[in-house]
Amino acid sequence: MKHKIMTLLAISGLWMAVHLGAAVTDSEKTVTGEGACAKCVLKATQECQLTVTAEEGGKQVTYYLAENKVAKEFGNQLCTEKKKIKVTGTAKTVDGKSILVPTKIELAKG
Repeated sequence: MKHKIMTLLAISGLWMAVHLGAAVTDSEKTVTGEGACAKCVLKATQECQLTVTAEEGGKQVTYYLAENKVAKEFGNQLCTEKKKIKVTGTAKTVDGKSILVPTKIELAKG
C-alpha cells in the first residue's frame, strides 16, 4: 500500500512539474511590428508563413506565426509586401525560434 501511494505521489508531482513548466514558458502577448511572409518577402523559409518583426529590448525579434485559422484568414494580405500589423497570441520558443500562436491579427494604425 505504501508503495502505491509513493508511486501516485511521484506521478502527480511529475504531472504538475510538466504542466506548470509549460505555463511558465508560454505567455500571452501582443506584438506590433512589420508583418511579412517568411517565404515570399523575407526569403527565409521554403513555405509561406506569416511573421511579425518588432523591436524588443533594443533588438529586432522576428516571431513566426503558427499556422492556424486566424493566420490563414489573414495570410494573403502579407504575401507580396510588408505591412504594419498587431498580433495577439501565445508566445513560446521552439528550437531557438520565436513562435507566436495568433488569436487575433489586425492591421496596425499609423
